[in-house]
Amino acid sequence: MPKEPGGPSGGDPRQDRQGGVAEKTRKRAVKPPQFKVLLYNDDYTPMGFVVALLESVFRRSPAESNALMLKIHRSGSGIAGVYTLEVAETKVATVHNLAEENGYPLRAGVLEE
Repeated sequence: MPKEPGGPSGGDPRQDRQGGVAEKTRKRAVKPPQFKVLLYNDDYTPMGFVVALLESVFRRSPAESNALMLKIHRSGSGIAGVYTLEVAETKVATVHNLAEENGYPLRAGVLEE
């Protein structure tokens, strides 16, 4: 007599070896922590450079970039974007590299959300 498909006893595949019903458990994907990238105002970096940087590095529209640059200028800092830690650190490094290449002291930082 051929065995029926299923568990070791040939019965229901949902039953474990002790005869109980095995439950499927799904692990929910855990959302990684998010981090803010902050830009800090200084007295030397031109506003146009900050706007261009926001457009190119943070993919902001010209209008968003201009509004954020003015916020940073007036309040001392502003959130350029929110990312996972690795992406946030890469954005900060890019900001520092571009600023240094152009001779500006613009600073950026990472803050956990």
